[in-house]
Amino acid sequence: MKIGEKNYSQQLQLHNEKALMYVIDEYGGLLMAVIRKHLFGLPGRQEECFDDVLLKIWQNISHFDESKNSFKNWAAAIARYQSIDYLRQYQRELATVNLDDTVIVKEDNMLAGMIEDEISEEVEKMLRYLKPQDRELFLKLYVEEKTVEQVSEETGMKKEMIYNRLSRGKHKIRRQFRAERGV
Repeated sequence: MKIGEKNYSQQLQLHNEKALMYVIDEYGGLLMAVIRKHLFGLPGRQEECFDDVLLKIWQNISHFDESKNSFKNWAAAIARYQSIDYLRQYQRELATVNLDDTVIVKEDNMLAGMIEDEISEEVEKMLRYLKPQDRELFLKLYVEEKTVEQVSEETGMKKEMIYNRLSRGKHKIRRQFRAERGV
């Protein structure tokens, strides 16, 4: 069967490998451009990320809905979020390096700073949908990594109220991102 513009998404859902090859040929450049945009400082990780993006497309094609979004945008979103995951993973690796055993190179510090900036930018994009008080809760819990008990003591809010605000905030962020991606 010939794979083309009209049947590649259906064939992907049937896990036809030829459809995946069509996606690579047709959208590989776009996916790599998105990956390179986020992983420009980690050229050694770009190919691995590309492979993981293809795997995510393969595994999650059943969640793709043509009526809600174009395949191109859906696949680009997967590439974007996978790239950000790679940045986070690299940042954690840098944080766990034993400073006694290694010499920190100035370039690594610059790269770590750029990664931190990229992640901070993504966090800001997510939190811009929240009210200032909710944004502060998210920052304390997820960025400063404080416990709910600590935040409760600092803010005077009951734990249940904090959990409710977090739940509503997560729901609002998910809803906004889905709306942006057309999902």
